[in-house]
Amino acid sequence: MRNSPLCSDIVASMKAEMQDVLENNILRFWIDNMVDNDNGGFYGRMDGNGNLHADSEKGAILNARILWAFSAAYRVLRKPEYLEMATRAKDYIISHFIDEEYGGVYWSLDSKGNPLDTKKQFYAIGFAIYGMSEYARATGDHEALDYAIQLYECIEEHSLDKVYNGYIEACTREWGAVADMRLSELDANYPKSQNTHLHIIEPYANLYRCLKEFDAANSCDYVPAIGAVLPVSVTVPLETRQKVETSLRNIIGIFTDRILNPETHHLDLFFENDWTRGAGHLESYGHDIECSWLMHEAALVLGDPAVLKKMEPIVQMVAKASEKGLNADGSMIHEANLDTGYVDSDLHWWVQAEAVVGFANIYQYFGDEEALKKASHCWEYIKTQLVDWKGGEWFWSRHKDGSLNIVDDKAGFWKCPYHNSRMCLEIIERKL
Repeated sequence: MRNSPLCSDIVASMKAEMQDVLENNILRFWIDNMVDNDNGGFYGRMDGNGNLHADSEKGAILNARILWAFSAAYRVLRKPEYLEMATRAKDYIISHFIDEEYGGVYWSLDSKGNPLDTKKQFYAIGFAIYGMSEYARATGDHEALDYAIQLYECIEEHSLDKVYNGYIEACTREWGAVADMRLSELDANYPKSQNTHLHIIEPYANLYRCLKEFDAANSCDYVPAIGAVLPVSVTVPLETRQKVETSLRNIIGIFTDRILNPETHHLDLFFENDWTRGAGHLESYGHDIECSWLMHEAALVLGDPAVLKKMEPIVQMVAKASEKGLNADGSMIHEANLDTGYVDSDLHWWVQAEAVVGFANIYQYFGDEEALKKASHCWEYIKTQLVDWKGGEWFWSRHKDGSLNIVDDKAGFWKCPYHNSRMCLEIIERKL
């Protein structure tokens, strides 16, 4: 029975503990340590030993994820300091990252806020949509919503493959072809990837949810809550909502019909333009479990019963496939290359956070108590092995031998208050 006393106790404990970690460990760290009062916005890096690098580049992903995290925290907890941080992030992105001449967002800035790497990586544009749409959800701010829609249109115009469908990885600043499409040196250089599609389905679902919420609010004379930036009615043309709905429906189909491997139930990682799989037989257990719940979320937000009926067994199969990466202590490894036999057995912070949400999602919607226990077990690992209770935030990872990874950043281009804060907010908000 889903609501057994044991499950109820697990859920209550997780909710209380995660709110404490969210507020006092994660968000507090970013408020106290990463605000750049000299050059604006936020510092670009703190290393694994806790040393601040004030002259580091400022990444679009980091800043968009800060925007999302504090917007979502303000929407849920309504604390003015979270709104202040979210507004700081929103204003800095608009003033410095948005390319006013060609559209989209720059990949990175120097520490002073000047464009550094001006390529247009659609992964980063997706996160800017995610942050702007969440800020709009939290505040009713029409400016943020307008930017989210403009950035959505950039992706649809410049990334959507009109021949084979799907979204390419990157362009030059002027939307020309770029030879190296990789997100990082760790990735294979292919024109399409599961990871970029994942972080397009995510903002598209959030943008569509935002538009639906505004429509619902307007239909009942909604008045924004105290603290809203613009306490006015927000209206969006029906055509815009329909376009976003069509795009969301399309990318859901891309996941189920192209990215999902029907034989293994894992999600393949890299593709040629025509969807030929590239880079060999790779399995990313962290992305599998993250995809399982984000695909489900997209179908739930879309609200089409037929799509949801098709998606629900896939969600369960992908989550089950991800369990190949589970360890006895509740943690989950990152990925494996089946061709070479190489296994990345480091226990990354983001993989653990997504495992908690993914298995909690299986429990919530499919009544699987064992999935809740997996989520709780992973949360115990996070608390004891990854949370930095002294310095704040989480460490990047632990190695296979249990030693702590302090070579990689505490905060930086890829280490942001996103996976971990989202895990906390998901558990707090869900009706488990």
